[in-house]
Amino acid sequence: MTATAHSKALFQVLTAGMLWSFGALTIRYMVDPQNYRWQYLFFRGLTVAAILCICLIAKDGSRFFNNFRRIGMPGVVGAFGLVGAFICFIWSITLTTAANTLFLFATTPFLAAFMGIVILKEKIRPTTWVAMTIALIGTTVMVIEGLEGGSVLGTITGFAAACGFSIFSVCLRWRKETPQFSTVAMAGFLCSILTASILFLQNDSVLMPIRNIYLSMVHGTLIGVGLILFSLGAKYYPAAELNLLSLVEVVGGVIWVYLPIFGINEVPSMLTVVGGCIVTCAIILDSVGTRYKRELVKVIGN
Repeated sequence: MTATAHSKALFQVLTAGMLWSFGALTIRYMVDPQNYRWQYLFFRGLTVAAILCICLIAKDGSRFFNNFRRIGMPGVVGAFGLVGAFICFIWSITLTTAANTLFLFATTPFLAAFMGIVILKEKIRPTTWVAMTIALIGTTVMVIEGLEGGSVLGTITGFAAACGFSIFSVCLRWRKETPQFSTVAMAGFLCSILTASILFLQNDSVLMPIRNIYLSMVHGTLIGVGLILFSLGAKYYPAAELNLLSLVEVVGGVIWVYLPIFGINEVPSMLTVVGGCIVTCAIILDSVGTRYKRELVKVIGN
């Protein structure tokens, strides 16, 4: 990978994480979030699917439908993993603190590393293992105060969300010819179909307060654009590194719900600031280490 390609991929993955970091804040603005989880997921799934379909049509034109025919087993598994992450994240963050949910989500690099080693035979650099450990320590420091307000179900669903996103990340690299955007679009459609079916069985409506509909569409846009960038960068990084770099979502997510400027009125604690700095250092360590390795290989090759 050239230096230009590396910088571009790094920017794409970091930007994806930053966009996702506003997800927890968006959910906090909902009206009675505990009562509208499935409706929120329905509209958010439709928004994600719509954004990805527009992207696919603009990219491939008349070959749009062929992408779904070529999706294969890795794409289907990845789509279901992403649906699981979508659903479990919403349930976790409405059952426990944002800090607790994001802390559990920070285990994703380790889960992805294990899956990548077992399924894809990927090799994880020592620097990445060190950076992931530092990131986990930093995340723990960030959210240690919020862990006291957690619930058992919120903890379980938070960890399940991390597992689902790890599966999606590994599937992006499992079969390189799998249309990646189609996998994300399929996940959006599946999420909407599943949630609509659940609401139907509960004799409930997909409708909810207009404010929640707008918020779900905003959140879906953040996720959709972020997943496009994440998928583009996936071809250049092992699953573990990919998820480590996207941990800017955890740093931003915890800070946004604390900052008074966003109206949540929870002032950042010293532990949040210190932990965020540690995680940021871990991300910088890994990104710089990756670039150094690429340049070293290039020098040796010449």
